[in-house]
Amino acid sequence: MGLTVCGASAADFDSSEDITVVSREDGSGTRGAFIELFGIQEEQDGEKVDMTTDEANITNSTSVMMTTVADDEYAIGYISLGSLDDSVKAVRIDGAEATVDDINDGTYKIFRPFNIATKGDVSDAAQDFINYIMSKDGQAVVEENKYIAVGEPEDYTSNGAEGKVVVAGSSSVSPVMQKLKEAYEKVNDKVEIEIQTSDSTTGMQNTIDGICDIGMASRELKDSETEAGLTATVIANDGIAVVVNNDNPIDELTSDQVKSVFTGETTTWADLEK
Repeated sequence: MGLTVCGASAADFDSSEDITVVSREDGSGTRGAFIELFGIQEEQDGEKVDMTTDEANITNSTSVMMTTVADDEYAIGYISLGSLDDSVKAVRIDGAEATVDDINDGTYKIFRPFNIATKGDVSDAAQDFINYIMSKDGQAVVEENKYIAVGEPEDYTSNGAEGKVVVAGSSSVSPVMQKLKEAYEKVNDKVEIEIQTSDSTTGMQNTIDGICDIGMASRELKDSETEAGLTATVIANDGIAVVVNNDNPIDELTSDQVKSVFTGETTTWADLEK
């Protein structure tokens, strides 16, 4: 199945226009997962090489990605499913919708883990927050915010900790972490949670360097990160939605079409109709 359009906007959409490819910055966990899942990352001489076109516009956060696509009728990008709102439109991939239901039933295959990372022993306050995240209450927050819960959560019981916890990293994980912070501070107001949003790689490095207590990554940890002493815990699974402008009549693409667009092989919307 190829490109699908709906009739309402098709007459106003000029498919001869160039596709505006919008990608995330190097270090973004969402970019790392996206290029791996769509085969945009290729192995050459034993090295994994990101084949994203040099013509791509680079954005440095989920919110900037969404604004960029929302402002350009001919743009295409990708975001965390949990961050998806009506400012952009998610297209179906290989016939499946970017929804929790389609991920759970195995039809939508574009998803990745949300990880938190720690190094060595953590403070009582950090451990208490982690215990909350992985509890029934914490995983309920995950599900309420359009992410996929993990594990077999148990009831939360506070260890009575006090203090401050700094959490840093992925802008994709940050929205659900903010919700978890707000819920946690209602049950333990003696711990202050500070969230610093950047990208997955920066979050992991800050955790290694002891700048933060907990790092956030919207991807699997790299070997170099675990070798540096980080331990990862999956707190949720999250789909990656391929998004276009709301005025774009396209409803569906195949995985191969997405790859061809982001590697620069396909450069106009009309090329996708061939």
